[in-house]
Amino acid sequence: MLFWKKETQLDRINNKLEKAMHKDMDCLVFGASSHKYRVNEKLTAKELADWQAKNQVALPEPYTQFLTNVGNGGAGPYYGIYSIGEATSHIDSSVLATKCVLHPEMTKEEWNRLTAPLISDEDISDREYEAVRDQVMGGMLCIGTQGCEYDMYLVIEGKYRGRIVYTSDFYPDHPFFFVYEDNFLDWYERWLDEIILDYDIGWFGSKMPGDENTLIQVYQNAPNEEIRSKALDGMFKFKKISQPTIDFLRNVAERGQNDRTQAIQLICKTSFDAGRVYLLELLHSDQNEDFLQALRILNWYGKSFDLEEFIIVIVQSLDRVHELETLRYVGYVLESSGAISLQKFKAFLCHADSNIQTTAIYATRGCNDKLESWEIIEQMLMGGVKEVMKSSILYWGMIPHEKLLPYYKAAWPEYKSNDNFREKFIGYLKDLNLPDDYFDKE
Repeated sequence: MLFWKKETQLDRINNKLEKAMHKDMDCLVFGASSHKYRVNEKLTAKELADWQAKNQVALPEPYTQFLTNVGNGGAGPYYGIYSIGEATSHIDSSVLATKCVLHPEMTKEEWNRLTAPLISDEDISDREYEAVRDQVMGGMLCIGTQGCEYDMYLVIEGKYRGRIVYTSDFYPDHPFFFVYEDNFLDWYERWLDEIILDYDIGWFGSKMPGDENTLIQVYQNAPNEEIRSKALDGMFKFKKISQPTIDFLRNVAERGQNDRTQAIQLICKTSFDAGRVYLLELLHSDQNEDFLQALRILNWYGKSFDLEEFIIVIVQSLDRVHELETLRYVGYVLESSGAISLQKFKAFLCHADSNIQTTAIYATRGCNDKLESWEIIEQMLMGGVKEVMKSSILYWGMIPHEKLLPYYKAAWPEYKSNDNFREKFIGYLKDLNLPDDYFDKE
């Protein structure tokens, strides 16, 4: 008689590791080139017991099952999972057994009170700093890094034992993020599933899990706006979406609620042409935030499409652009479409706010009409703002027109001792057939 063994989660994970490796053979998923979907040698039961006895803690069972049945670190989200030895080296073992004070619903106010000495107390001693930091990070084991200042911790003591927490440096109003899964194995298996399904997992774990239908159901049954927003945000991990989901998002966009622009962004990310009509509506909106959001979407998702109908509207709307962020995105969109000229950006280049001017200088860095627009440049330089001159030289070079010579000469003492800038000034003089020492003459 044959007996069929029921596949366990650990069996699935081991099988999915192979599938993920074959799916991403070139290790294009973020961090995969460091671990290459290989796990370390498994931890023995004795090694695990010795570690727990030494550190006087009991690790959550799903995590210990991984260590003893899959591998002692190696392949995993981002740059992979630390071995138990490396994990221990990232935190003082004396604080491992303390109760974790963090929780998933922590408010900004709670977080700010807890971390205030770490953020705002400039006179805090090293010993006091470490004591407060240990209180915040206590009861958690560092199991991996996402790079830069971002790490992954496992809660090992307290109400939320077994949960994964994404940490960063300490910032006001920025509590650490608890991932959605209740335990290590569910989180780890989701990582494998999303690779196999070819999801966009650049920020794996930060978005609500689930396929298209699941997230639609969550949205429709959500008790509040926050959950609805998280359900839509979860869809950004999809590289493509089905027609029924596009129809659902269209319905959301047409209802005109707070999540309208989020739905439009999703449509454009996954099916740009289906979102064109909504982008035009945003561009024509009287609300500046709608206009800005349309620019962002065009910059993020529209670069490989024909944007002529949008470019016309944007150019016609330049007189409504007054904020730096909006101007920045106008520049991104028009520059990528080859639709920027100094003439069109004259109002920004000659603006009273030097921040607007420098942003416009960067936006027009690829324009070919600088020489014939020397009068605009002269008007721009008349203010004598050093940052404006510096930005123009950095992003434009020096425009070889004799009418601009007095402005460059006035700036020469500021830059002549800088080799990189000095070469630009000397090259400018050669373009005008002037001697190298021209700027040094009275």
